[in-house]
Amino acid sequence: HTLMLNFRILLLGILLAFVSSCISTKNYSNALDFALDSKNKNLQTVLKSPENYQVQILFAEIDRSSTSIHIKEHSFRLDDDNYFYPASTIKFPIAVMSLEKLNRLGIDYRSTYKLANDTLNTSFKQTIQQIFAVSDNLAFNRLYEFLGRDTINETIKSKGINKFRIAHRLSTPMANRIERTSLVLSPEQSNEIQFDFENDKHSSPLKIKNLKKGTGFMHKESIIYEPFDFSLKNYYPISSQYQILKRVIFPQLYSKEERFNLSDSQRQFLLNSMSGYPRTMGYHPKTYYDSYVKFFLFGESKKRIPKQFKIYNKVGYAYGTLTDCAYITDSKTGVEFMLVATILVNENQLFNDNNYQYNQVGIPFLSSLGKEIYRYEKNRLRIKKNR
Repeated sequence: HTLMLNFRILLLGILLAFVSSCISTKNYSNALDFALDSKNKNLQTVLKSPENYQVQILFAEIDRSSTSIHIKEHSFRLDDDNYFYPASTIKFPIAVMSLEKLNRLGIDYRSTYKLANDTLNTSFKQTIQQIFAVSDNLAFNRLYEFLGRDTINETIKSKGINKFRIAHRLSTPMANRIERTSLVLSPEQSNEIQFDFENDKHSSPLKIKNLKKGTGFMHKESIIYEPFDFSLKNYYPISSQYQILKRVIFPQLYSKEERFNLSDSQRQFLLNSMSGYPRTMGYHPKTYYDSYVKFFLFGESKKRIPKQFKIYNKVGYAYGTLTDCAYITDSKTGVEFMLVATILVNENQLFNDNNYQYNQVGIPFLSSLGKEIYRYEKNRLRIKKNR
């Protein structure tokens, strides 16, 4: 009798746990509201004062029918005119536009090239893989020379995205110089072709909110006690990141003029590069673990990401700002969603001192945000299938 009673108590406990997991999301109309109300300490630490952390989030709920895709957007503190530094997220559109230019010129993305002042022969394929696998700055700068600042800005505008401005290369002296370096195609062959480029125009200062940040910044060995000015930096707000991601993942939702003109093989290569891991592209997995540049869901873990998940994304982190722009799928549950979020973690209000709370606050926040949204979506999909 005691054994049977214990069994019944155990069974009741399992049933109650199952019921509570099923109904825990019932008071929320979408996954973002659910996540924002979560008791998760990684989220609450930040959400108690989101203005201090300059948080912005855009979540897209995706539902499919046999004939169509339905996408519903939800946001938190989204403001295109409230500046944050986009860092390496800017590499995503440049990779896409480079493939588009290669397509227009009839050049295979596996073709080799080098910059005229470089000793290294590489390929466009390797350059784009380096951008997504480890967020390589030199790889980005090569594609910047190939495209040119003015063409980059005009191309994005021509796709119907107006809130965007690229102004400079990354982590290099004279990053905003107007002169572009020539590019040599097939440098190891006798029929090499040299592309010479026109100079770019000078960038004007941005005119939006929150361009001056903090109380000071490091310059060489000194602290300058005045706000750090971002007005001549790159500008790539959350909604524009989302629009570019959506055009790559769901090109069929856009007119021909608004899409990126990629061949099927180029697009497949791009998707493989976005969702791949450093270990699949030749990097050592101990140094460059699976979540090295994938913050949502798995950012806090250095273990291998389970095979059922595919994360097509690009992150950025610099000047204390962490951003991730991702399309996430789970083949086991059928969950899929898009999520873009940014957070500033700079407690001492000084910039350029490399004293930021990326691992203590930023990555735990983004990882937990992804987990809570995934949890809600998994439950929502299960309820939908059982109707």
